[in-house]
Amino acid sequence: MKIMVTFEDKTVVVTGGASGIGAATVTLLRECGATVHVFDLPAVDVTKRETLEAAFANLGTVDAVIANAGIGRPIPFETTTDADFARTIDVNLAGVFRTVQIAAEKMKGRRRGSIVLTASTNSFDGEADLIAYNASKAGVLGILHTAANELGPWGIRVNAVCPGLIRTPLTQAHFARPETLKDYFRAIPMGRGGEPREVAQAIAFLASEAASYITGASLLVDGGQMAAKFSPWNEERGEFLDDHWVLS
Repeated sequence: MKIMVTFEDKTVVVTGGASGIGAATVTLLRECGATVHVFDLPAVDVTKRETLEAAFANLGTVDAVIANAGIGRPIPFETTTDADFARTIDVNLAGVFRTVQIAAEKMKGRRRGSIVLTASTNSFDGEADLIAYNASKAGVLGILHTAANELGPWGIRVNAVCPGLIRTPLTQAHFARPETLKDYFRAIPMGRGGEPREVAQAIAFLASEAASYITGASLLVDGGQMAAKFSPWNEERGEFLDDHWVLS
């Protein structure tokens, strides 16, 4: 039996859908037939419950929600202020909580729905200079597990993607430095960074009926980075060309 990811006659909400992974997800879902509503600044702010509630209230039924809105700025641990920390937590963690809670109430009456959260490989590790971001993304997995548990009886699935280093406006500075990439990508079995559409494809799968018996799952989209204890790439087995490693 051929399994197709389709969203014909489906309505989907994507928070943070104006750029990066969110924008790629919006494009892909529309290609798959979905009617997609983008919740992003300035019209919809995930830190303000009233704007989120109003945005959802303006819609009819909602089949899937992608809680993707997020921010991240490198700041050393010792110079991160309370305001820095609070702002990141409010967008990345509390914003996801608000989105999931409001979306779930919208879906419960139909006894079905799918919610996908954008977590991160930073949900699992402690990358330097990102204390607030790391804490927020670790917390997203707490929301994932609890929401999947409590919403499952209502027929609502909740899953997450955990992207690694993906080429987006937030990370473009990294991709502009080949020498930095060379060392960073040594630890990635696929030898390269990811593209937004590659994450969007994982999101679309989890949001679709192709994943009808999957809930509470966190899907790594990281080129194998979290699976590699030791760097698989070196000059003896490959060479670094432009922005990726290739076998010699």
